[in-house]
Amino acid sequence: MKPVIAVMGGGAIGGYFGGRLAQTGQNVTLIDPWPEHVEAIRARGLHIEGMTPEEEAVVRLPTMHMTEVQSFANRQPIDIVFMATKSYDTEWATTMLRPYLAPGGYVVSLQNCMNEEMVASVVGWGNTVGCVIMMSSELLGPAHVLRTGGKQKAPQLEFRFGEVHGRITERTRRLAEMTQAFDGAEPTTNLWGERWSKLCINAIRNGISAASGLGGNDRDNSPDMRAFAIRVGGEVVRVGQALGYHFDHIGTLDAEQMALAAEGDPRAYKIADDWMSDGPSGNARSNLQRPSMAQDIAKGRRTEIDYINGYIAEKALTVGMTAPANLALVKLVREVERGEKQADPSHVAALEHQLRARARAPEPA
Repeated sequence: MKPVIAVMGGGAIGGYFGGRLAQTGQNVTLIDPWPEHVEAIRARGLHIEGMTPEEEAVVRLPTMHMTEVQSFANRQPIDIVFMATKSYDTEWATTMLRPYLAPGGYVVSLQNCMNEEMVASVVGWGNTVGCVIMMSSELLGPAHVLRTGGKQKAPQLEFRFGEVHGRITERTRRLAEMTQAFDGAEPTTNLWGERWSKLCINAIRNGISAASGLGGNDRDNSPDMRAFAIRVGGEVVRVGQALGYHFDHIGTLDAEQMALAAEGDPRAYKIADDWMSDGPSGNARSNLQRPSMAQDIAKGRRTEIDYINGYIAEKALTVGMTAPANLALVKLVREVERGEKQADPSHVAALEHQLRARARAPEPA
């Protein structure tokens, strides 16, 4: 018998993932707070597009508004919840679905950031699974999801499922097998290291696009944006190392090269700068691609800056370090979020020049 699956959050990632699962015959119900989105899917199905014509599909699947979640009391209990909300909605959304979990049911964090601890605070560590996602998509409008990144190649597969204790289990194998029907997926023994590696990718892309207003390719075509991203990324690598996480790469870049580049090593800087420049020059992502935080700014929504760069700055303090570039980016994105500044590349360039000048300034006597 197929497991009963609920995807909480039917937006860019949840809509794509839930729609593809349903397309492969899984028993999926999509839950979302946006009434127009829910009604549009019910009326005409979920329209999914990608970077190739073969990826386009219209998928019919059960969809409910979150005010209808209590109807699970009269249905089969949920075996798997895929949590695809924003990070700041994790705790209440998990709490809302907890009463409808089957015995042995569990919650998979299908999100940016490191939210497993929040999930576990509601359902327990034994009922919590993580997933590291290496794909990008956008909700263009009601019932319309666009995947803006191409298919990944090993070892950078789109979905990597991991247990918090680091052992591969039957359920992480099953999750990977379900997902392999439409995307690259595998279980991992290094959830926390891979989470931190992905957090670094989010840290160097999301906030900078949100503050600058630039999509992924335009952002990485700018030397100032790349310079500031390298500064941010170097801090993330050093903080993660101090926390004891094991991660060798940031995407396909050697993590140590990112840190050395931020610390002024010219050879490492060229390697890191070339790596960032390669994104726009290849076919890995569409020119329409913009990180989720930039989508949030454009749509007037709250961002996840506190759960990405803010989280990194907080963790730095716990190991006796600071992360000034990440902290400065948090402040800037909050100002843009509140409407005190308009998103513009000059804001990020100014931060980079300020931090560069500060680094060169002589120490006070």
